[in-house]
Amino acid sequence: MSNPSSAPGDLKRNAVGVAGIVFFVVAAAAPLAAALGASPVAFTALGTGAPAAYVIAGAVLILFAVGYGAMSRHVTSSAGFAAYLEMGFGRVAGFAGAALALLSYTCMLMALYGVLGFFTSAIVADLTGLQLDWKVWALIAWAGVAVLGYLEINLSAKVLGVLMIGEVAILLIFDVAVLGQGGATGLNLDAFQPSNVFTDGLGVALLFAASCFVGFEATAIYGEEAKDPARTVPRATYVAVLLIAVFYALSTWSIGLAHGSGNVQEAAASDPGNFVFAVNTQYVGQWSTVAMNVLLVTSSFAVLVAFHNTLSRYLYALGRSGVLPRPIGRSHARWQSPHRASIVVTIVTLVVVGSFMLAGADPYAHLYAWLIGLGTLGVLVMQGATSIAVLAFFLRKKRREFRIWSSAIAPVLGGIGLAGAAYLAVVNWNLLTGATSGIPTLLPWLVVLAVIAGVVWAATSKGKTISPAIASGEHPAAQAVISGAVAPERHE
Repeated sequence: MSNPSSAPGDLKRNAVGVAGIVFFVVAAAAPLAAALGASPVAFTALGTGAPAAYVIAGAVLILFAVGYGAMSRHVTSSAGFAAYLEMGFGRVAGFAGAALALLSYTCMLMALYGVLGFFTSAIVADLTGLQLDWKVWALIAWAGVAVLGYLEINLSAKVLGVLMIGEVAILLIFDVAVLGQGGATGLNLDAFQPSNVFTDGLGVALLFAASCFVGFEATAIYGEEAKDPARTVPRATYVAVLLIAVFYALSTWSIGLAHGSGNVQEAAASDPGNFVFAVNTQYVGQWSTVAMNVLLVTSSFAVLVAFHNTLSRYLYALGRSGVLPRPIGRSHARWQSPHRASIVVTIVTLVVVGSFMLAGADPYAHLYAWLIGLGTLGVLVMQGATSIAVLAFFLRKKRREFRIWSSAIAPVLGGIGLAGAAYLAVVNWNLLTGATSGIPTLLPWLVVLAVIAGVVWAATSKGKTISPAIASGEHPAAQAVISGAVAPERHE
C-alpha cells in the first residue's frame, strides 16, 4: 500500500529517520574498508601523527556541515549538491553540479565493483579454498544491488544498518583491546602532538583522511524520503560527520598505539596489506581477523548499495524535472522507489564494469584505483563549491535568516578546507590512483570537462531547472515541497 502522504510518482514519504539516513552515510564512508585501505597510506606519509589528519579532516567537514545543515532547512531535493548549487548560484551552476555529480558517483560506483570482486575473490579463496574469478563475485554483488535498489528504501536501510553495525563492532573490539592492554609501549597522545602532525607528509595524510568522508551528501539526497526533513537532514548530517570523525580518529589512534609510535610508519610502509590484520590478530585473536576479512566483503557490498541508491536518486530528480527523459523520474507504484532510475544505473553499471572485464583490466589497479580517485576528486570539488553556495544563498534569497557563523564564517572556512583537499588530490594524483604515466594521469581533466558539459547542458535546456519549485499545499504537515528544492513558506 502506498504512503497516503505521497503523490503518485513521488518517492516514499516519512520512510527514514535520522538513524536510517546515518546508516546510508556511514555505509558509504565504509569505515572498515577505509581503516584497512587508507590508514596504511596515511601512516606511511605522516607517521605517528596520522590520526590527527582524520581529526583535521573531520573539523573541516563539520564546518561544512554547519552551513550545509542551515541551508538544508530550505532545500530538500534528491538532486543533492546540484540543487544546493542551483539555489545558491543559479541554474547554470546547478547543471554543472549535476553533470559533475553524475560523473563522480558513476565512477565511484563502478570502482567499488572492482574492489569488492578483488577482495572477495582473495578472501573466499583463503578461507575456503574456493577459487572464483573476481568477475563472478562482482556480478553476484551487481544482482544483489539491483534488487535492493529497485525495492523500497527501508529494506536497503535495514540491510545497511546490519552490515554497518558489524564492521563498526569489529573495529571497536580492536580499539578496546588495544587501549585495555596499553598498546605496544603504553597509552600516549603522541599522535596529536603538533611536532608529529605539522610535518612533511601532512598533505598526503589529509587527502586520504578526507577521502574517507566521501558520501555524506546522502543526508540531503534522502531528504525527500525523510521524516520531517527540515529537522532530520541537519541532524543526520551532524551525527554522521561526528560519528565518522570520532570513529576514524579513535581507530587510527589505536592502530598507532598497537604498533608503537616508533614503529608504526615503517610497519605501514613495509606491509600495508597486513598492517591492520597483524596487530588485530596480536591483540584480539585470529578469530577476529577472520571476521574482519568477512566484514570487509560485506562492507564493500554496503558501499555499493549506498552509492547505487545515491546515483539512482540523482537520475530520478533529473528525470522528474525534465532535464533527463521524464520516465526516469517516476517512482514505483508499490515501493515508491526510483525504480526506473535504478534500472538505468544497473544497466550502465553492467556495461561499464563489463567493458573492464572484457578488456582484462586489473580490478584493483585499474578499475578501482583510477575511478575511485576521479570520483573522490569530483565530490571534493562539489563539496567546496556547495560551501560557497550556502553563503550566496543566504545573501541572495534569505537575508533575513543570515547568521554570521552558520551562513558565512563556517561554510567559507569549510569551503577553503575542501578546496585544499581537492588541490591535494590533483598534486598527489599518482599516490591517490597509482597512475604514473599515460592517459590515467589526465583523468582529473574530466572534472573540468564535466563542468563545461554542464554549462552546455544548461544552455540547451532553456526554461528547465534541476529542482523546480512546485507549489503543493496538498499536505500541510509536509516540511518540504517534495517535487522541488524549496521548502514552502510557513505562515503562522
